[in-house]
Amino acid sequence: MLKVIIWGIGGRMGRTLLETISNKENVTCVGGFDKFADPAAFSVPVFNDVDSIDVKADVIIDFSRAEAIYELLPFAKANKLGVVLCSTGHSDKDVEFVKSYSKDVAIFKASNMSLGVNLLIELVKKAAECLMNDYDIEIIEQHHNVKVDAPSGTALTIAKAINGEFNDEKEFVFGRHSMNERRKKQEIGIHAVRGGTVVGKHNVMFLGNDEIISISHEAQSKAVFTVGAVRAALFIADKAPGMYDMPDMIK
Repeated sequence: MLKVIIWGIGGRMGRTLLETISNKENVTCVGGFDKFADPAAFSVPVFNDVDSIDVKADVIIDFSRAEAIYELLPFAKANKLGVVLCSTGHSDKDVEFVKSYSKDVAIFKASNMSLGVNLLIELVKKAAECLMNDYDIEIIEQHHNVKVDAPSGTALTIAKAINGEFNDEKEFVFGRHSMNERRKKQEIGIHAVRGGTVVGKHNVMFLGNDEIISISHEAQSKAVFTVGAVRAALFIADKAPGMYDMPDMIK
């Protein structure tokens, strides 16, 4: 039985993850951490201070904020726990901090835990390989009105995957409100929409002369991400320290 601590248990994703785990026979949530959550509102122990966590676990699944890594990873190292990082919006400094801890901790990091999104990434890479520079590329991502980071980590991952097919020669352009000039051929446009309760939608368009090829994915429930996160937790439970991602698990 895999024992999990949910980091950010009081948030929407944390609560959804708790529900997902409750329906699994081989995984259990032994507790959660959230500075702002009311422990009385949960069926598992919830801690508001890192130093007070006294439950034994195998893996931490993080659905909190990017800055949480600075408390989470030292705790994981001290307690020899694997970590599944599901939060997004990490800066270059944050990423380097994560990598430094991967020498001692098995860390699974992905910008999106949906298997469908990761299939989309493989499809757009193939499209970029086939279509090359004959098509303009634009990415539009849509999320709910309380999402903090923009563009989404998934949109950036998609853009980087496409750019890899062009030897990283493309330039990312975030919106066009400050530009009064024609679109350059080497651009990949990335646009963010925030509103309502949209769980997550990503649309990648390859726009050519007289035709448009569109590849999209829409999550209709937050559960698609938590199911993927649980699979990731099971995957890294017995792994040696290091960095792991979706392609590792899929393969």
